[in-house]
Amino acid sequence: MDDQIISYAIKIVVAIVIFIIGKKIATWITEAALKAIAKNEKVDDTLNKFLSSVIYSGLLVFVVLFALSTVGIEITSIAAILGAVGIAIALAFQNTLSSVSAGVMIMIFKPILVGEYVEAGGTSGVVEKITIFYTIMRTGDNKMIIVSNSNIMGSNITNYSRKDTRRVDITFGIGYDDDLKLAKNTLKEILNSDPRVLKDPEAFVAVSELADSSVNFITRSWVKSEDYWGVYHDTLEKVKLTFDEKNISIPYPQMDLHTNN
Repeated sequence: MDDQIISYAIKIVVAIVIFIIGKKIATWITEAALKAIAKNEKVDDTLNKFLSSVIYSGLLVFVVLFALSTVGIEITSIAAILGAVGIAIALAFQNTLSSVSAGVMIMIFKPILVGEYVEAGGTSGVVEKITIFYTIMRTGDNKMIIVSNSNIMGSNITNYSRKDTRRVDITFGIGYDDDLKLAKNTLKEILNSDPRVLKDPEAFVAVSELADSSVNFITRSWVKSEDYWGVYHDTLEKVKLTFDEKNISIPYPQMDLHTNN
């Protein structure tokens, strides 16, 4: 009986030693992995910490199971129980885990970055913060919107800030009785006189449609991304004022009624 107690006590001591040494080894491996991951500039610091936590937790579970096996505890049943618990947790937190995996993808592939104006997850705004679970966006009227990462990666993403330049497309209509060439030259002059409009590629103006009540022109000009809305609104105002000065009409939908007496 005493020999059994001594033998069991020795096993417990060995298990404790294995746990202490295994924990130190797990810490060392985690730190080494964190340094290796940190060398990749594409990986966000938040993701580094998350991955290191996952690695450390997995190693620690392995160390605990190995230590228990030295005591004589059957780890097969424990592993089965842990597996069942893991499946139950995965099912219970399916949406959360989906957001986590989407957050990892966002941080690795970087389809959006902090400070960029994007349309994603059913909303649009400036990205203020990206976490493992969600992304915080600020709308144009200064509202904060918290979007699940799974919604962002599960839909199309339009990034308006990633490219240095954008094209401003605006359609203008004139009356059928107006001077077409005068209107076309006027539109070109307005675009070319704006210093924010890039010279290469040059601004484009052409008749796009002979509509029911107007002759429509399409204008396409390239600008720096940060100048897009300024050029867009200023061009609308400038065209209206200049057309008024040159007696070029901008028709609106109307119906003529003819009656017989």
